Amino acid sequence: MTKPEKTTAIFEILAKANPAPKGELEHINPYTLLVAVVLSAQATDKGVNKATAKLFQTVTTPAQMVKLGEAGLIEHIKTIGLFRGKAKNVIALSKRLIENHGAEVPNDRDALEALPGVGRKTANVVMNMAFGVPTIAVDTHVFRVAHRMGLSKGKTPRAVEDDLEKAIPTRLKQHAHHWLILHGRYTCIARKPKCPQCLVRDLCPFTSKTAD
Repeated sequence: MTKPEKTTAIFEILAKANPAPKGELEHINPYTLLVAVVLSAQATDKGVNKATAKLFQTVTTPAQMVKLGEAGLIEHIKTIGLFRGKAKNVIALSKRLIENHGAEVPNDRDALEALPGVGRKTANVVMNMAFGVPTIAVDTHVFRVAHRMGLSKGKTPRAVEDDLEKAIPTRLKQHAHHWLILHGRYTCIARKPKCPQCLVRDLCPFTSKTAD
């Protein structure tokens, strides 16, 4: 595992380069963020944004989504993978928000994870982006980058999350998963990482660094 001082240095470099990173899923409020994250499972942010651009012009609340209905939602999101199951979950979670939470998105991990189609990663993203809670959401990019940088040896997303929680200084946790996601999406890519462009190359223990 990477030593604590090296871990801190890695995140300080990423923070200096991008002090206020933002998630790339377009949304209007905590509810549309929740919907977008649910739709993004096994799909790209770009694909989700394309599908929700028109949807979010008229649907920004759970009540409006329920009124639209499952069939209406499918018409908007049918370009996204697993769209039928996702539509069913979005309508169901919208009803649950109305029934149990006054149509508001709860700032509570357990309450979020109790919603249809919402797992720990989705809950962490919503808590972080909508409510400013310093959670760490582990997607495929974060999982890959954490292993390459020696930040975790965890075999599951939860194990990686726990390792990152311990390794990252509190003052850097708020944006940590966004730095790792963006780094994994644009620099530390899966097949041929762009090591020559990497800001933290000298601190990274990855043994298969690319030369060009």
